[in-house]
Amino acid sequence: MSEGGALSVGAGYGGSEITFTVVMSCLTAASSGLILGYDIGITGGLMQMESFLQAFFPEIVRKMSNAQQDAYCIFQSQVLNAFVSSFYLASMLASLVAGHVTRTLGRKNSMLIGGLLFLAGALLNSAAMNISMLIIGRILLGVAVGFTSLSAPLYLAEISPARWRGAFTSSFHFFLNVGFFMADVVNYGTNSIPRWGWRLSLGVGIVPAAVIIVGAALIPDTPNSLVLRGKADEARASLRRIRGPATDVDAELKDIIQAAEEDKRYESGALRRLGRREYRPHLVMAVALTVFFELTGVTVVSLFTPLLFYTVGFTSQKAILGSIITDVVSLASIAAAALAVDRYGRRSLFFVGGVVMVVSMVAMAWIFGAQLGTTMPRGYAAAVVVLVCVYTVGFGVSWGPLSWVVTSEIFPLEVRSSALGLSGAIGGLLSFAQSQSFVEMLCRFKYGTFAYYAGWVVVMTVFVAVFLPETKGVRIESMGAVWAQHWYWKRFVKPAVPAPAKQSEGPA
Repeated sequence: MSEGGALSVGAGYGGSEITFTVVMSCLTAASSGLILGYDIGITGGLMQMESFLQAFFPEIVRKMSNAQQDAYCIFQSQVLNAFVSSFYLASMLASLVAGHVTRTLGRKNSMLIGGLLFLAGALLNSAAMNISMLIIGRILLGVAVGFTSLSAPLYLAEISPARWRGAFTSSFHFFLNVGFFMADVVNYGTNSIPRWGWRLSLGVGIVPAAVIIVGAALIPDTPNSLVLRGKADEARASLRRIRGPATDVDAELKDIIQAAEEDKRYESGALRRLGRREYRPHLVMAVALTVFFELTGVTVVSLFTPLLFYTVGFTSQKAILGSIITDVVSLASIAAAALAVDRYGRRSLFFVGGVVMVVSMVAMAWIFGAQLGTTMPRGYAAAVVVLVCVYTVGFGVSWGPLSWVVTSEIFPLEVRSSALGLSGAIGGLLSFAQSQSFVEMLCRFKYGTFAYYAGWVVVMTVFVAVFLPETKGVRIESMGAVWAQHWYWKRFVKPAVPAPAKQSEGPA
């Protein structure tokens, strides 16, 4: 396969146009990203909100008022780290269970479970009287995200027409950033409310939870999931609803049934099968893309953006306003990626984003190393805001949306749920480790933290160039041909059947 071009496999299905049902179902499923984005955004704002810190972390408030305190170490606190990281630990453990639940109960039911758990966690957190209640609430939120972060991208990949799958699947990351924006706007309004403003910030989490609960109850489950659970007639009806009532869905349903029959040959042990030779490419990509996503430095410039802006001299209110600005930039860049991903392919966007992220992280390392002291000059502080926005653009057109797109589309049906569960668990573990260690890392390594992440972006960009095949326009049931024609991975997988006629490239 050409390294730079797309492999067009499996054209010939009817109903390749975008129907109203596809649009509404995909938007509803993608809204599951709201809860992940809202939680990350709210948490980042709370960590420098005086009313919240005074209630639970008074020692940090004392550090903030100490002129002699090292600016890199203001937020160094093991209890604060536990508050943040408990969410990711719970998400990691939930991901291991969510793969089985999503397979047996269906994609939409898994999203519904996630919405209900997030609602419970938001209510508990807003009523918290001590740090224990906060952490228990965070655990419920983490379990919720473990379910929705697996089932929603999987739903999007299975229900979208191949020609527009990249755009629809990337909408999950778009809604994740809508959650960021929503959280930062809420924090901006509640930051000035003394004593109980933080309760309102946490309590508004019931809004995205309600969106997911109502939405998941209304959308159809994917034909792939229905066939997998022995509901072929319901799968046919779902396909007709998705592709249009006048569309002949027999060919697509036949491929889905064939994939499900392959799955039934392995009734158990999907995780064990990932270790077999023919699944070696899938396993490597599941692990590598998840690890690299966490090592892009996104933890630095999303969860800790308000802290970074506070560190360089902004007031608490202005730090949150800076986060709102980066949210707007992020939404614009993700929208651009959605328009480009099915026209120019996944690999091209990975390359562009990688270069932009490296340049911005190196520049931030230089500014922090040269200028952060007692008071950073205003021009350099403004430059940090600009560089965070530049980094956000690079991430928003590459690893942000594309990590969800690629990991949800490359696996065969028989291991898809389990592989994504494994990927989610690895991601949760790494997010846990980073949320536990970032403040300590910033305190000890100082500006070297940014250089560290820039180095990893270089590594992952090279990895994509060498090992990631292009998957734009390829039907999800025909993805095996991508691996069989790749210069390296073809040695591990079975030879693919000859590819059907080439599908037209790019969205209409």
